Parts: sequence; C-alpha cells; structure tokens
Amino acid sequence: MSFSDSDSSSHGGATEYKTFRQISRDRLLYEMLGSTKTGDSKSTWKVLIMDKVTVKVMSHSCKMADITDQGVSLVEDLFRRRQPLPSMDAIYFVQPSKENVIMFLSDMSGREPLYKKAFVFFSSPVPKEFINHIKSDTSVLPRIGALREMNLEYFPIDNQAFITDHERALEELFGDVENPRKFDACLNMMATRIATVFASLKELPCVRYRAAKALDESTAATSWDLVPTKLAAAVWNCISKYKSTIPNFPQTETCELLILSRSVDQIAPVIHEWTYDAMCHDLLDMDGNKYVHEVPSKTGDQIERKEVLLEDHDLIWLELRHAHIADASERLHEKMANFVSKNKAAQIQQSGRDGSELSTRDLQKMVQALPQYTEQVDKISLHVEIAGKLNRIIREMGLRELGQLEQDLVFGDAGAKDVINFLRTKQDASPENKLRLMIIYASVYPEKFEGDKASKLMQLAKLSHEDMKVVYNMQLLAGSSDNKKTTGSFSLKFNAQKTKQAARKDRTGEEETWQLSRFYPMIEELIENLSKGELTKNEYSCMNEPSPTVQGGSLRGTQSASMHPSQISAPHSMRSKRTANWARAHHSDDGYSSDSSVRLASTDFKKMGQRIFVFIIGGATRSELRVCHKLTTKLRREVILGSATIDDPPQYITKLKLLPDRDLSLDGLRI
Repeated sequence: MSFSDSDSSSHGGATEYKTFRQISRDRLLYEMLGSTKTGDSKSTWKVLIMDKVTVKVMSHSCKMADITDQGVSLVEDLFRRRQPLPSMDAIYFVQPSKENVIMFLSDMSGREPLYKKAFVFFSSPVPKEFINHIKSDTSVLPRIGALREMNLEYFPIDNQAFITDHERALEELFGDVENPRKFDACLNMMATRIATVFASLKELPCVRYRAAKALDESTAATSWDLVPTKLAAAVWNCISKYKSTIPNFPQTETCELLILSRSVDQIAPVIHEWTYDAMCHDLLDMDGNKYVHEVPSKTGDQIERKEVLLEDHDLIWLELRHAHIADASERLHEKMANFVSKNKAAQIQQSGRDGSELSTRDLQKMVQALPQYTEQVDKISLHVEIAGKLNRIIREMGLRELGQLEQDLVFGDAGAKDVINFLRTKQDASPENKLRLMIIYASVYPEKFEGDKASKLMQLAKLSHEDMKVVYNMQLLAGSSDNKKTTGSFSLKFNAQKTKQAARKDRTGEEETWQLSRFYPMIEELIENLSKGELTKNEYSCMNEPSPTVQGGSLRGTQSASMHPSQISAPHSMRSKRTANWARAHHSDDGYSSDSSVRLASTDFKKMGQRIFVFIIGGATRSELRVCHKLTTKLRREVILGSATIDDPPQYITKLKLLPDRDLSLDGLRI
C-alpha cells in the first residue's frame, strides 16, 4: 500500500500556491483517477465505484465532466447490483469499512470477476486486518492494480470551507451523555475526517483548542465543556501517525488549527446576518444552494419552474455573496444599467419598446448580439429578482427594526426595556424571529433570563414550552449561567435604565457604510489574536507545542487541558462597537469590491503565509465563513473554516430543540 508522492503542500518555495479546494480536486482527479492510466490501462475507459460517503466527497470537489476527462465512462454505487464488465478496469474509491472490503472481494474473486483489474483507493487509513484479509484472497491479489490510502474524507463546500457531514453532531456530542458509544463514534469519525484535510494538504498543524473551564476551583468541568479537548486529542492522534506513514509529510508545524465548540458564540447562529448569501439562505426557501424561480416558457404562454445553483461558477454570486444586501442591490442596479448602455441588443429592444421602428441594420446588430445578450441578461435578471424578493420580505417582516434591536442588544445599547417594548408593539412578529431575539437576549443578559423572569418574558412573546427549551439548551451549551444567581423579582413594567457597556473598544480606521453591519462573529477576534500570537494558553491550550526541532509522534500535551478558570468578561456587551470593513462600498480594499473576489483567487494567493484552520464543533454559520474570506485578505493567510455542518438559523434552532431533556440544575434552573 502506498501514498502518492505529490507535493501538495503549498509552502514549497517556488511551487505555485494552490487553494484548499484546488488541492482537494487535483488529488482526486490526477493523483487518484489519473494514476490509473498506466500500462495496458492507459487508454481504456474505466468504471468508478464509490460508496454513499465517497460519492459525496467526489461531488463536492469535481464535476462529472472532470471525471469523464480522466477516462471514466461509468459511475456506479458499490452496493447496487452491477452489470459484469470483464473487459474494463474498475477504480474503487471507498471507505475502509468491513462491509466495503467484503463487497470488493465479492466483485473481484473467483473465476469470473466483474472487472478485469481493480485500482483501490481508501478515503481514510485502513486497519491492518482489512489489508491482510484482501491479501489472503489469492484469486484477487493478481487483479489489483493499486491499493492505496487517499486520506481524503472531507467535503469542501467552499474554496475556504469544509464539513465533516455530521448532521447530528450537536445531539450526539452535547446531548445524550448517557450513550458513550454514540459520542465516541461521532468524535472519532469527526477526528478522522479532520485529519484527512491535513493529510491532503501535507500540513502539520499546531493544534490549539478551547480549554475546559471548571465551574469553580472545587468542581470538575462539565462533560460538554470537555468536547474540544477530546476532539483535539483525537485529531492529533490521527495526524501524528501521518508523520511516519505519509512520504514527505512535514515533521515540524506548518500551519495552525483552532478547535472551538459552538458555545464560543451562541449569537452568530441566530442573529440576522445582512449579507446577500446569508439572507438568501435565511429568508428564501432554498434546498442547500439550489434556488427555484419562475421564468416564461420558450413559447411565452406558460410559466416554468427553473432550478439554479448559487455557487462559485456564477461570477455575480461570487462577487456579491458577502456584500451587504443594500450594497448588493445597488451593484445589481448598476450592472443592469451598464449592460443596457453597452449591449446593442438591449438598446434596440429598449428603443423598440418606445415605439420607434427598427431598421434592417438594427435587426442585424440585434441578431449578432442576441446569444450573449440572452445569457448575460438571464444571469443579471436572476440576481435582480432574488435581491428584490429579499428586500420585499425584509419590508413585510419588519426585519430592519428587529435587526437594529438585535445589534443594539449585542453592543450593549439596549436592554430588557427595549425587548419588552418590541414584544408589546410587534405582536405580529413571527414566532421564529421572537425566539431568535430571546436567544440573543439570554446570551447577552443571562442573569435576567432565569426562573420567573424568563417565564414571564416568554409569555409576553407568546412562545411555547418547546421554544423555552431551545433557550435553556442554548444556555446549557454556553455555560452562561455558571456564575449567575437569580436576584430580585421581575416585572413587565421594567423601568431601570438600560445598561450601556461594551467589552471592546472601537477600532480606528473602519467606517460604517451600511446600516446593520456592526455585528461580527466572535471567531473574527479569535483568528486575529491567533495570527498575532495573542491567544492565552490557559484558555486556548496547545496539544503539540510548536518546536523548531522534530518532535515524536506520541500524543503530547493532553495534560495541558487542566481546568483553568478563565476570566469572565462583562456580560452586557459581547461585541465591541466597531463597524464592519466588509460592508464598505465600492472603493474599499476589503476584497469584496466589484470583481475583487474573483481577482483574489488568481493573484493574491501567490504570496500567502501559513494557513489557519478553525473548526467549530456543532455547526458553523455563514457569517463565520464570510469572516474567513475577509481575514484571508487582511492577514495574507488562507483561513479555512471547518465544521460538522453549515447551519442557517432555522436549522440551528431545530437542532437545539432536538437535544434531549436533561435532569440538570444550574443555579436552580431545571429543564
């Protein structure tokens, strides 16, 4: 068994810098599929056989046309009945499971195998007993053209993001503490998939993680607070083995990995994020990145439903996705105006509407410009339609006022009085939006959302017991009630002066161009501090201390996760009153003006520093993905976001609802 000796590390002197997603794609197409073009297999078509996991790995990185270009004429499911093709070679890209190995041996053993020769690639490290089982079948062994570990079992969802595809990670890691088997299976699979990211890129990370906190000096940390520590240890255990099993794998640290739990920021998953991308996924009925819209049929007498994918191949989407919705709307208007002013067919069509007669020359110009006109106007019109729909929903749901209150709460400019006033005057607000507001309020003011206070507030919001459970589960995950005590009585005639307190100061040199662009996820400051070497080790421990000398492959630093009580910041403002660089208009240098995001991909990556990886257990958000793109430009280091899933607010709330009831008590709070 061998590992292809390709130089996929991006820090190799004069070698061209490739992005995270490019390396993933190149390894699958060239290192795996391309490597089978040898000897008498060089020019023949092949069958590609995958399981349900590896087919998703492949589809997240490659198009069918890419696979066909590498000599694959047929893609098959390992567990479906397949037609024997004894004259063709087969490429197996599968997980190293017992069932998969048995199915492979069934295909290739005996006198009449399904295929002439088999090239076998495993997505993650293979247990020795499986290899021995394969080698013990003497009829199969001569038919194997390759037997390798690809170590690629993650799902790139963006040029700078991947998921491990654990939809129930929040429930299995933070929910059912009485089922250690589910916990261990989820944690180990997640660790294995994270580790294959570093195997693919040939990067050895310095593994940092948020250290567990004890409730006090005499109390052990809670089980859910230990999850980042356990995951960091499992990831390092996998990666340390690569140092001796993968040729040319670095022996000293080449990048940084920061492992966090969702508790680091409970506001980001529920607050209204005002970028084009986040608004589309939050407010529109989208299936993943698939958007369905209505267009006139070719005959013009009917309306057809058309599916489009809002992904990287759409350059307008690529340019606008991280822009503020107001900025995106303005840019789309300018694009349409510029297109009409420059395109002859559009001008002629416009003049035809004015009633003027079209000359023969006009018609000739129109025909010549028509194909390009149709394609371009369709793309622009699609986004004009989406932006218009979003703005209409924002108006109808009164989201601007709600969004202002959400951000004022986060920055310490609003309190209980403002929340109560909103709930009284905006009784037509949707239950989901009121619940999201309650989660934000409880995150910022945990001591004011306990016992009788919380019940009366939820009654005023007309929210159910199930909704109350969501807020309490959020508090348990965040550990926000650890040191808060219920004091005083609560009245809906709350008249106390609202607290105006900020935990952070304004940042100079950043202006606010668009309203409601103040909010930023907590990982923005964490990544910046990590890049500057300013993360404290008692709060963010290191699994393997960086060293200029070669370290051994043993699991080091597990004792560094001792339960240091971290400093507790002021609860009334979790974000500083800074404004967002990413929301600036066209002349900003934030990497999102006009076509700069497209330009960045081809030029700015050439002089990057070491990569930074951030993995958030329990689901990441689109605002956190946006921050990774922004900081890549700012820090000149490729920042890659990883998580079990990328969750939009409704998905995250559903996951909180599905957490099982716990008979736990925190300061008298029982669920």
